[in-house]
Amino acid sequence: MNGPIASVVVPAYNEGAVIDRCLRALTAESLPGPVEIVVAANGCTDDTVARARAFAGVTVLDLPDPGKVGALNAADGVATVFPRIYLDADVELSPGTLGELVGALTFPGARCAAPELAFDLTDCTWPVRAFHRVFARLPSARETLVGRGVYGLSRSGRERFGVFPQMQGDDLFVGRLFAAGEHVCVPGRSVVRPPRDLRSLLQVRTRVARGNGQLAQASGEDLSVVAGAPADFSSSTGRTGRALADLARAEPRLWPAIGVYVGVTVVARWRARRTRHATGTWNRDQSTR
Repeated sequence: MNGPIASVVVPAYNEGAVIDRCLRALTAESLPGPVEIVVAANGCTDDTVARARAFAGVTVLDLPDPGKVGALNAADGVATVFPRIYLDADVELSPGTLGELVGALTFPGARCAAPELAFDLTDCTWPVRAFHRVFARLPSARETLVGRGVYGLSRSGRERFGVFPQMQGDDLFVGRLFAAGEHVCVPGRSVVRPPRDLRSLLQVRTRVARGNGQLAQASGEDLSVVAGAPADFSSSTGRTGRALADLARAEPRLWPAIGVYVGVTVVARWRARRTRHATGTWNRDQSTR
């Protein structure tokens, strides 16, 4: 039997309610060869480990301590092949997406790939739907890895850095390691289920804002970035502000939604400054689980 053609790393903390959905989508894919799937369960107190082990061929790490960064690094130590796909346990890939990611990353010079982002806003309150209506139109949603819940790296892409740094927002960190032309957006979708209510949305956006702040203040050496990589960890606040202004001029009907987006962002950044020293422990939305 031939060896695996790609690895998928799935960090998971108390994801018993959603891990089946994620792994079913992965294991249902038909690719030219087997795919190595490593679930890094970390500090779980529910049935995540048992559910993941029920899937044939899935390697499950039962790590004692919670923390996404530690889970990513532990799984990287076990995974054996490239391309390597990093997938959040609460995200579902549409049929064919895994194959598109693997295929794109096997081309010479390919370094980083991600699918299109799709939000499932079922049962979300109006402020949450308004926020994501705006977010989906911003460059950060269309052109970066942020919020997709999945990204893939070739061997040369993964060699841009050492271990995942102790900060929140691995997708933000990884995305900033590559120039704009090095990102490949493949056909297919990552289906993300946002927080269902405003309180939960604020918790998630605070975590995102905290990661942005940590990244903006860090150096490439702090983040174990390989010398010469075209990394840009500067703040993107100015770019986002200009994009919001352009959106308001182009689509006046979105003004109320833009107001929600700005309000949530301001509150999240204020909260993030108060808790700026938090690192890689889990702080995630419970409303979708």
